Amino acid sequence: MKNVILYALIFSLLFNVFQYVNSTKILDAKQKEVDKVKSNLITSRDSVAALANANYFALESDEDAQEYFYSNNLDYQKVAIKVKEDLISLNENKNGNPLIPYDPVDGKPFLINTSKTLNHRWVIAEFSNGDLWGQVLLKYFVEEGKPTQFETVETVLY
Repeated sequence: MKNVILYALIFSLLFNVFQYVNSTKILDAKQKEVDKVKSNLITSRDSVAALANANYFALESDEDAQEYFYSNNLDYQKVAIKVKEDLISLNENKNGNPLIPYDPVDGKPFLINTSKTLNHRWVIAEFSNGDLWGQVLLKYFVEEGKPTQFETVETVLY
């Protein structure tokens, strides 16, 4: 009987040590998961903040530019579409888009690929000829019933 109690006590002690070690490992593993999730959350918040800031210079978020169009009885969304269409239509020139001040390289003219209307006066656009690319900052003027007038402010060729 004495041996049974001694064996039960030793078994109980070993079982408690095993439970303690096992629980500690589980808690450490869960803490690592929590730390990893917190790290991912911080990264995600930074990404969202960067995206929010990236859209800061956009006609859609510039109330002053929208007010300019409203005071001239123009819909800023329609103006943005018209500006983009008029800009792309200039690509039909056989020597490339005339707003890009570079001559064709190896017979490949520079054409505007995409653009973003920043406000009621400026557009930024990306252009390329298939091998080289760059960006152009344009000033634009819109009058109802007339094509958009563009003026090249600055270009960068990479």
